[in-house]
Amino acid sequence: MKSENEIVQSIAAQECAAAQHRSVTYFEDAPCYPIEKLVKLHGMRREMLEEQDEAKQRRLAAEYHAFMDTLEKLPDAPSRIYLWPEGNMPATGEYTENPGLRYNHDPEFRPYMYEFLLPEKVQPKGAVILCAGGDHGECVIHEAYQSCLDFNRLGYQSFMLLNRTNMMPYTGQECGADAARLIRMIRKNASRYRIKENQVAFAGFSNGGLTGEECIRYYSGNQKGTDHFPGYVPDELDEYRGAPDAFLCVYGPRWEGREIDYTKVVYPPVLFAVGMEDKALDNLHWVYRDLLSHGIRAEVHTFTGVPHGQAGVSVFGNYDYPNFELWLPLADAFMQRIYQNNRR
Repeated sequence: MKSENEIVQSIAAQECAAAQHRSVTYFEDAPCYPIEKLVKLHGMRREMLEEQDEAKQRRLAAEYHAFMDTLEKLPDAPSRIYLWPEGNMPATGEYTENPGLRYNHDPEFRPYMYEFLLPEKVQPKGAVILCAGGDHGECVIHEAYQSCLDFNRLGYQSFMLLNRTNMMPYTGQECGADAARLIRMIRKNASRYRIKENQVAFAGFSNGGLTGEECIRYYSGNQKGTDHFPGYVPDELDEYRGAPDAFLCVYGPRWEGREIDYTKVVYPPVLFAVGMEDKALDNLHWVYRDLLSHGIRAEVHTFTGVPHGQAGVSVFGNYDYPNFELWLPLADAFMQRIYQNNRR
């Protein structure tokens, strides 16, 4: 039988989980709300989760809900652009319930994206897809939303991907399929975006970096969606290539020892950006050698003193690692070398 203290702890945990789960939609629809309010919500979330006193934690959860009640969409809020038509999204069918709100996305989640497009008077340098890390949610503010704005300023059409997140709880084939789908959508509409079909990069952060490689692993070369999902019905988008022309893997290399079947894969040039205080660097040492041994062009940039998860955090107004922002112009130069070669 649970003690009174255990019951209070359980109630506090449930109320925090419910509040956090509710906020996921606000974070992932970041272009639709005043960003300063989402930054405040992000801070409230952290305070709520870090509080150790159960009574205070319950009070913070109530305040979190109350603040979300005040959030209203911007008058010109964009609409979600869903990746898959209803009834024809390739899936394993294994994820059917979300007990304890363990995952940010419930089983009925539909992957979507937002466009961050340049003014017509600006000629784009190319396109970049931004995929946040973790289970998305609050990570979207800095690793996707802010990074989309950063690449806009560098001259790129930017696309914020809200996909089924790798291992949380989706398979590599599922998260990779969503990434490949958006790449195909951009290629199909290349003329509208004023880019060439071979000017599409994928930037993934942490778990989003793993998503980028799963896209390459399962949907590059001659691989098709039906290879991994026999019940999937291809449509016109499947006629376009599903892997990126350039891969920006930001503190998200795969784990040491996880092999790729390179006989099926066409691996694009890849840029790695990782802090020297980031444990992801341990995996990168192995991945880099593996890629080079298979003739893959790989460029590595490391940053002194920088821990995990620092891309785009300037949105919070207190950036402690300004040296890491150098990854942006380095990525710009990297993509331009590739895109110029693709024009020849």
